[in-house]
Amino acid sequence: MEVQIMCTKLIKPSAPTPPHLRTLKLSPVDQIQYSIKPTALFYYSADGSAEAEEVERRVNLLETSLSETLTRFYPLAGRYIEDGNWVDCTDEGVEFTAAKVKGRLGEVLSRRDEMIDELVHLAGGESTSAATLIQVNMFECGGLVIGIRICHHLFDGFSAASFITSWASTAISRQLGLINDLHQEIISPTFDLTSILPPNDLPEMKPRPPLMGTDNGVTKRIVFDGAKISALRAISHDPSFPRKPSRVEMVTALVWRARMRVSLAKHGRLRTSLAALTMDLRLRIVPPLPPSSCGNLVSMATARFVAAESGDGNTEVPVPEVPEMKILVGLLIDSMTKSKETVVTREDAFPTLLRTRNELYEAVEKGEVDVFMFTSWCNFPAYKIDFGWGKPVWMSRIHSGFEAATFLDTEGGDGIEAWLSFNKQEMPLLLQDKDILAFTSQEAP
Repeated sequence: MEVQIMCTKLIKPSAPTPPHLRTLKLSPVDQIQYSIKPTALFYYSADGSAEAEEVERRVNLLETSLSETLTRFYPLAGRYIEDGNWVDCTDEGVEFTAAKVKGRLGEVLSRRDEMIDELVHLAGGESTSAATLIQVNMFECGGLVIGIRICHHLFDGFSAASFITSWASTAISRQLGLINDLHQEIISPTFDLTSILPPNDLPEMKPRPPLMGTDNGVTKRIVFDGAKISALRAISHDPSFPRKPSRVEMVTALVWRARMRVSLAKHGRLRTSLAALTMDLRLRIVPPLPPSSCGNLVSMATARFVAAESGDGNTEVPVPEVPEMKILVGLLIDSMTKSKETVVTREDAFPTLLRTRNELYEAVEKGEVDVFMFTSWCNFPAYKIDFGWGKPVWMSRIHSGFEAATFLDTEGGDGIEAWLSFNKQEMPLLLQDKDILAFTSQEAP
């Protein structure tokens, strides 16, 4: 993919941040995040009217509406100060890059799996000091790809979704001449988690597992369409379950089971394993938080499968097979249900989040248990992010150095794209797993 950078500039908030808001102290949970900038890419096809002048107008609209949005999301225009664990909110600006891409957007969309390693060129550079990077990529056909990177110390995925949705709403409202009404209707986000949630009695944090380097890790994409999800439900549900499993729980169980087979081939025995799925803690906190509380408030729902003992070391025993899908789905339903029903007080919010991380980090550190991480971006309104020229035809990630499976909605909303970031040596075995071959859509674009 040939990408030519046309210009890079800093987009500042349209109104200066007040002096009393220019120092943002990060919460204990913000501080322990990896120093990475997770990425989302939104793909917009040419609509037949995207001549050069129209494309330029759209880029200008993105700049103007971004500047207006940053008055509400002002930390994103700041700089993360690692030594002091705070954000300098003096409006240095979001790094905004305009780029031209040789070729047509359809060429990328028709070769999605082949292009994964190339998508990073549409996302902007990660090493810059800016907390937020945005790259607008203009294809020869008039198609656009908007790449957004946000420092993980500032925002989790739920906060990032709030920002992106607000930016798109501002852009489309400006086109319709409704910008004044928009500002009256939008609830401004808040950035005061450290004052709302007192950091009392915090546990000492265990060391974080290292990220995979690009030499060791690889990212692949597999797709479960609506028909495959329906077929998966037939082997996943049991009448004894308190409710029907969600599509995320079923796909999590399938990938978990496939990872178990890889581990079995590697170790020669079935090991105890944990499946940890991220979930938003905001809805479980009492008293409720203000609307649009931004920061990192992601907890973990952890399901544990305990492998049977393999003998005393002197007796040969058969290597056990991986558990049935229903067993893993049942474990996930129990874990997710308990997590959602557990109420957390404001005083215990940060200790709860840190304890769940510690349990996972300790399991990884000991190496006696397999820990499999899962993140779901499903139900984020990705395919409704309309800046004024239509909804996206695709949303994607890029390669991640964090070993995990990340789930995204398919365009139709009834399927799941699973982005798998794992060890290079183990990935081929995972992709050839019989369940993955049986239930993924081989004809998906």
